[in-house]
Amino acid sequence: MTNAFVINGGKPLKGEITPQGAKNEALQVISAVLLTAEKVTISNIPDIKDVNKLIELLGDMGVIVERINEHTYTFEAKDINQDFFLSETFKSKGGGLRGSIMIVGPLLARFGKASIPKPGGDKIGRRRLDTHFLGFEKLGAQFNYNPENGFFNVDASNLQGTYILLDEASVTGTANVVMAAVLAKGTTTIYNAACEPYLQQLCKMLSRMGAKISGIGSNLLTIEGVEKLGGTEHRLLPDMIEIGSFIGLAAMTGSEITIKDVQYKELGMIPDVFKRLGIKLELRGDDIFIPAQEHYEIETFIDGSIMTIADAPWPGFTPDLLSIVLVVAIQAKGSVLIHQKMFESRLFFVDKLLDMGAQIILCDPHRATVIGLDNQVKLRGISMTSPDIRAGVSLLIAALSAQGQSTIYNIEQIERGYQHIDTRLKALGADITRI
Repeated sequence: MTNAFVINGGKPLKGEITPQGAKNEALQVISAVLLTAEKVTISNIPDIKDVNKLIELLGDMGVIVERINEHTYTFEAKDINQDFFLSETFKSKGGGLRGSIMIVGPLLARFGKASIPKPGGDKIGRRRLDTHFLGFEKLGAQFNYNPENGFFNVDASNLQGTYILLDEASVTGTANVVMAAVLAKGTTTIYNAACEPYLQQLCKMLSRMGAKISGIGSNLLTIEGVEKLGGTEHRLLPDMIEIGSFIGLAAMTGSEITIKDVQYKELGMIPDVFKRLGIKLELRGDDIFIPAQEHYEIETFIDGSIMTIADAPWPGFTPDLLSIVLVVAIQAKGSVLIHQKMFESRLFFVDKLLDMGAQIILCDPHRATVIGLDNQVKLRGISMTSPDIRAGVSLLIAALSAQGQSTIYNIEQIERGYQHIDTRLKALGADITRI
């Protein structure tokens, strides 16, 4: 029997909530500890499965991992067991963890070689890793696939800086190529680089370790290779997807909520997009305060045409929050077109929302029009299964705003990305039980 959440919705919440450390940043900066033999301390690490698995994997490789407190670890990658990369343990653990690709760049840079199990095709989709491998190849790495054991053997004993135009502005792809380039000989230029705050954080951390990187925050990075890197201390940003989720939660449940320590300047246009839905929020210090609102009205464009909200590479709106925006629009006044450009099938969870009474027209796999109910009609609780991390939290928000009882199955999907979400929501007064 898998775990499920039972939610009795329809009541306003109240209180303060602190976002966890950013999951996507964690996977990158934790991998970066492999670039040095010195000690690296990382704080504000979220306690979630994907991150814990990566930390465990580093331990298996020979990194000395010490947990200082709940969210702070030190890592010392003095002695790495090279044979581990050909082991069955690595194959099963590395294969089952999407973040494991992130260790390849640092390993190639520091040791000149790596072996990696061929990643499962369907889990990641074909294109996701091409950017990584093309980048490594441009730096001079050679890949040989061994069909007998299912591993790629990579020889990178002579990485040379070069000009790289990435085929897509992939965040993980950029991060991986940056980590490989910091110890390569000569200068590497990466154009069409992703410039998300997480990536800026990684580059700033590498700079403190002694890397020479310029252009941080832009899509053109220049990296001068150095001989070696040293230790450092690093604190993760708060997770902007959680912050966006909590803004949406407050609006949809008519709750007064304060989101603590949000690093507002790193949120880009996220607060503005929620404001476009009519949600009032104010910045108090570095906290976002959302007052209890009975109504919020979607703005139209200046010429009166229907508002469109679409995702785009940073500093555009992150695709991870489109599911949240879609759900929050259900109880707004007015209509909005949600256009999910980057991923197919991210919108297929709308069928569950329709069962709850939402007015949504699914135009195609990428677009959905939401006709807001303006709280005239409440959603009704139903039983449902969460298809992916982001849809899971969107459904959770819908359930908390609905009348009656909802059950959400497959909550492992939610917990891959959100730590102790049930206890944290209970603290705001949510009626949520784990079964």
